[in-house]
Amino acid sequence: MSPSQESVFPEYETETSQTARLIKKFKETPFVPIGMGGFVAVVAYGLYKLKHRGNMKMSLHLIHMRVAAQGFAVGALTCGVLYSMFQDYVRKPKE
Repeated sequence: MSPSQESVFPEYETETSQTARLIKKFKETPFVPIGMGGFVAVVAYGLYKLKHRGNMKMSLHLIHMRVAAQGFAVGALTCGVLYSMFQDYVRKPKE
C-alpha cells in the first residue's frame, strides 16, 4: 500500500499550530487563557520571591504559592462560567 497524498483530517492540519489553537480558545472562552496566564504569573512571582523569603520555611512558601496560583486559576474559571451563563441566559434568552 502506498500512502495517499490526500489529507484524512484537513481541518486538523490547517490549525496545527499552538498559537492558532490558543487564539481560537481565547475567542470561545476568554477566561481560560487568562486563568492560564495568571497561574503562570503567580508561579513566576512566587519563584522570584523565593530568593527573598526571609525567615519563612521553604515548604510554607511553596504552599502559599500553590494556594495563590490555584486560587487565581479557579477564580478565572469561575468568572468564565459566570460569563458563559450570562451570555446564554441573560443576553440571549432561549425561547
